[in-house]
Amino acid sequence: MSDAEWAVVRDAMPVPGWLEGRGGQPEAYCHRQMVDAVRYLVAGGITWRAMPADFPAWERVYAFFRRWRNKGLVAEFHDRLRDRVREFAGRDREPTAGIIDAQSVKAAASVPAATRGFDGGKTVNGRKRHIVVDTLGLLLVVVVTAASVTDRDAGQTLLARLHERHWRIALVWADGRTGTSKDPDDPPHAAQPPCYIRGREPPGSRLI
Repeated sequence: MSDAEWAVVRDAMPVPGWLEGRGGQPEAYCHRQMVDAVRYLVAGGITWRAMPADFPAWERVYAFFRRWRNKGLVAEFHDRLRDRVREFAGRDREPTAGIIDAQSVKAAASVPAATRGFDGGKTVNGRKRHIVVDTLGLLLVVVVTAASVTDRDAGQTLLARLHERHWRIALVWADGRTGTSKDPDDPPHAAQPPCYIRGREPPGSRLI
């Protein structure tokens, strides 16, 4: 990443404990190298062992990523950057509306059969990612399931997580597969934000 990008990223990164006097030892590699290595791996879709020699050893990069993931720091880092983008766009940090959708992706042969399935509508054998984004297209929540799981069923879990993490969400747009119910007698989920099909939301909604 460029120096300008790193200046923004560095301020959003969680501070290591040893810098705040909370114990621990300084890390052997700088965070900029580690973040660049992880970004390269994600962008290229390569394996950890295929990490180029220009970056730190793949074992170190993987240990860095795993430690951050297990402690929730990857999600925290992402959320901080998203908040800054929203503020730069003149929005409040916490959104009041979202958009829900799903996409089936063909899985590699190495993906276990227990975590994959067949999406009859898209004729895809693999996994499905269910996401909620804000009105700027920034990621709020994601759930990955087998492709055989319907958008409607996964949507219940997705909306529950959305309610836990973004309490100000009052409106979620969806397509017909997610926004409708199989049974008209299904009980409403009062703790979750209302989910409306695009174009059928209540009038007068004000989004920030």
